[in-house]
Amino acid sequence: MPFSLDPRLAADTLFAAQFRLCEVRVMNDARYPWIVAIPRVPGAVELFNLSPQDGQQAWAEIQALGRLVGDLPNVGKVNIGALGNMVRQLHIHIVGRLEGDPAWPGPVWGHSPTQPYGPDEAVALIEQVAALARSF
Repeated sequence: MPFSLDPRLAADTLFAAQFRLCEVRVMNDARYPWIVAIPRVPGAVELFNLSPQDGQQAWAEIQALGRLVGDLPNVGKVNIGALGNMVRQLHIHIVGRLEGDPAWPGPVWGHSPTQPYGPDEAVALIEQVAALARSF
C-alpha cells in the first residue's frame, strides 16, 4: 500500500518539504508557528507502529524541527504531540507557543477558529523548513 496523505491534513496544512522519512507541512493557522511532520509509512497510526530505524529517523527529524520552531521569534515554549483523535494517520505536531498567545496555557487544538495565512505570509516559515530539509 503506497503512502497517501489524509485529506484533512492536506486541507488544513501547506506543503513545506520532504525529509528523509516525513512529509513536513505548515498548519494553516497564522496565530502559531505550527509544523506537522507526517511519516511516509503506509498504515502508521502510532509512533510505535514505526520500525526501530524509522522511529529513530522520525525522532531526529522532529528534534530538528523543534529546534527550528524554538529558535523563531516570539516562541517561549515548543509543544510536540501526536494525538490522532481526529485524524488517525500518524502525524506529529510541533507548535511554537508564547505565554499569552490566544490559547495559553491550554492546548491549541479546538481553542477557536483558525486564522489562515494571507497570501505569502507562510512563505518565510516554509522556506526555513525547506532549507532545514536540504541540510538534514
